Amino acid sequence: MKDFEYEDDFTQDLDSETLFIVSQTFKALGDPTRIRILHLLSKKECSVNEIVETLDMRQSTVSHQLRFLKNLRLVKYRREGTTLYYSHDDEHVMLILKQMINHACHS
Repeated sequence: MKDFEYEDDFTQDLDSETLFIVSQTFKALGDPTRIRILHLLSKKECSVNEIVETLDMRQSTVSHQLRFLKNLRLVKYRREGTTLYYSHDDEHVMLILKQMINHACHS
């Protein structure tokens, strides 16, 4: 197995803003509810109602978690009439999520 190769950017010191963003992103991925939402959005764009129905959650819970994810720019939305449709907004984070799910399934 090949060792992890560091990119040039990776060896630089981290500023406080970068540290905060990274820690918040891992916090987002550390919550089962947010993982379920991101996993669903990795498959398709969904309205809040679709997320509520598919994941069998309360609307207030889904809205709260989507707000958290949107503030981190992990999800985005588009408006169609009065309905908001959410999708993932960061391929890097989705790749990390997919890799962690694969890791967990093959452990």
